[in-house]
Amino acid sequence: MAASKTAEPEDDFEERIIDVDVTQEMENSYLEYAYSVIYSRALPDARDGLKPVQRRILYGMHEQHLLPDHAFVKCARVVGEVMGKLHPHGDSAIYDALVRMGQDWSMRLQLVDGHGNFGSLDAGPAAMRYTECRLNPAALPMLEGLDEDTVDFRPNYDGKGLEPSVLPAAFPNLLVNGATGIAVGMATNIPSHNLAEVVQALVHLLAHPDAELDTLMSFIPGPDLPTGGKIIGLAGIRDAYATGRGIFKIRASTRIEQVSPRRRGIVVTELPFGVGPEKVMEQIKHLVQAKKISGIADIKDLTDLANGLRLVIEVKNGINPEALLDQLFRHTKLEDSFGINAVALVDGQPRTMGLKQMLQVYLDHRLEVCLRRAQFQLRKAQDRLHIVQGLLLAMVGIDDVIAIIRSSDDVPTARTRLMEAFELDEVQANYILDLQLRRLTRLSRLELEAERDDLQRRIAELSGLIADPQKLRAQVRDELRAISKKFGTARRTVLLEATRVPPAGATPLEVPDDPCWVMLSSTGLMARMNRAEDRPGLPDAGPRSAHDVIVSAVATSAHSDFGVITNHGRLLRAHAIDLPEVVSTANAPSLRGGSRARELLALGKNEHVIALCSLDPNSAGLALGTRRGIVKRVVPEVLTKDAWEVISLAAGDELVGAAELVDECDELVFVSSDAQLLHFPASLVRPQGRGGHGVAGIRLADGASAIWFGVSPSTDAVVVTAAGSSTALPGTEAGTVKVTSLDQYPAKGRATGGVRCHRFLRGEDALTLAWVGPQPAVAASSSGIPVQIPPATGRRDGSGTPLAQALAAVSSRVMPH
Repeated sequence: MAASKTAEPEDDFEERIIDVDVTQEMENSYLEYAYSVIYSRALPDARDGLKPVQRRILYGMHEQHLLPDHAFVKCARVVGEVMGKLHPHGDSAIYDALVRMGQDWSMRLQLVDGHGNFGSLDAGPAAMRYTECRLNPAALPMLEGLDEDTVDFRPNYDGKGLEPSVLPAAFPNLLVNGATGIAVGMATNIPSHNLAEVVQALVHLLAHPDAELDTLMSFIPGPDLPTGGKIIGLAGIRDAYATGRGIFKIRASTRIEQVSPRRRGIVVTELPFGVGPEKVMEQIKHLVQAKKISGIADIKDLTDLANGLRLVIEVKNGINPEALLDQLFRHTKLEDSFGINAVALVDGQPRTMGLKQMLQVYLDHRLEVCLRRAQFQLRKAQDRLHIVQGLLLAMVGIDDVIAIIRSSDDVPTARTRLMEAFELDEVQANYILDLQLRRLTRLSRLELEAERDDLQRRIAELSGLIADPQKLRAQVRDELRAISKKFGTARRTVLLEATRVPPAGATPLEVPDDPCWVMLSSTGLMARMNRAEDRPGLPDAGPRSAHDVIVSAVATSAHSDFGVITNHGRLLRAHAIDLPEVVSTANAPSLRGGSRARELLALGKNEHVIALCSLDPNSAGLALGTRRGIVKRVVPEVLTKDAWEVISLAAGDELVGAAELVDECDELVFVSSDAQLLHFPASLVRPQGRGGHGVAGIRLADGASAIWFGVSPSTDAVVVTAAGSSTALPGTEAGTVKVTSLDQYPAKGRATGGVRCHRFLRGEDALTLAWVGPQPAVAASSSGIPVQIPPATGRRDGSGTPLAQALAAVSSRVMPH
């Protein structure tokens, strides 16, 4: 018995065993899994452009009334509601999708308004318990009309609720925000586009259903990515719009600028879609360490909320930034490719679509939504009109209505008597019976008649809309234009035709040692300019300033050194390659891109640059003049030091001028504050060594000082003097100016007092500025603005002409080599 009892269950168990082919079972199971991933997770619907998880998030937030004007709630609450009621595939999938819809670098038109750390291009978001969210205003048109039977609803995963199978989608989200997803055996990758451009194409397609692709591309020339950048080459875009598949290149937006007083740099303001600054920095550092790229001094990420992305790549001196940038495009993610694979669900089936197909699928969906909405509103209006007509019938004998209700034994009796007395149907009679007495005070025949007329007019409009396809298309067109006007923005991504890519090394990486000018402006800016930028046909022309006065210039080469003379009697060695390079504009260089001399050189307190010179030991030497009237000639020794003295100054004295000599026929000129001018040949001054104190140059009166010293050619030179009050603050009084030819002033011997060069007017007691040099002379104010000065008058001791604003500097428009 025992044996038989134990045998029966075994027999029953064996009867439930089914032999299944493992290969067939794996194929069936994998196929079901693949279908689930394709239809329920990875691919967007072509109508609203949303994957199921995105649609459920928006619908769940809508059901929770998380509208843009409501307070933020924790993302964990949204994730929990969506996972519990709509999407049982794990909280991480829901939170990742929610965060992505709130990132402005992922979505061209954000659907979620995020609060807190929603991550970055290089880092993920904070945990859902820390972040908050609500619907973005742009999400409301996607959900508008859900309660008007515009779309079908289906049971949720457990059958306890309903969810929309698709959203009404008042704008084409599939194109505007793009989509990306990896399914089983297929994937989708659709870039974002500009809303205004897509709407224009849709409006045109509504009016011209047979429109060609080229016509549609005149409205949508290419993607418009959230992070901007530049798309290089449009052939791949057209292939994608025609077939659904194509590849195009995205390049970062860069510019070359002076990032520090000594260095130029590459400034990146926009990166290719999906590329973060940390990834680019890591790639560049790896390339530098592997010695695949040279010439980078430093790289900094200066991105902030106020100015947006700013990645600064400092370039070493002597390196061509354009050539370095070309290498970075070749070897880093500063240039990336994007492969379009426009796969989406159409009628529940995955399809690869071109641009026109995507636009047409959306239009068909939107026309159906508007039609169903109109039908729903028509039914509602007809139902309400039916009630209003019943109320109008009852209003004729409202007292009889009340009497019938009061005299009836029960509700069915009252309903029957009302229907018989006033020829009402059951719906109208029930509405009157359910009417509260307090509402009778608001009922008036005039109000009901006005409502009836409005309802009849609305019913006629809706009926015409439903019956006439052209009116329906016009309705869709007007709604699309309204959405575009409200949410449309300017294009961010620049589209460029493909150009021939130069071979690697076509542009030399190092800056060639070309001849250049090194210039010092009156506002203290220093820069270099290639001498090839000089005015054609004027080989002797030097630098001319477009906005400033260039007070000193020296001819050298890009990799050579030059000298800088300061008011403390020091000669500093400087490198031309360290200076920012400027170019001429309209044959006049602008030093606006130059750097302050104090930022380039190690200057002491109250020390400033007065002149530039070459370091050629074969030159005729330097002529130096001090405030106390001392003059010195010196041949500077080229020392290995970066700074050395060229004159020993007495206590309280300083240099007021310095210049290079061409030969001993040059004239040395002093101008004093009491309007005395002295000029004499350079041959009267014996050269001294570096430690020399100099000799007497001009004899000064008590209280006077030398305000200008320089070297001038003996012919074709003019004297510019400006007079004013010595007690006035500098720049507060314009004063007067006089221009006279130098040959009007007789030469005097060295250490004499010179001759008067300016007659003071009432209120003037000193010269505020003086300059002697070749014609024509140009002047500027302290802000660098040009100031018009009069022509030479020929009166050496005459008074000046009133000025509109005070002079700060004067120089020659043409400076010799």
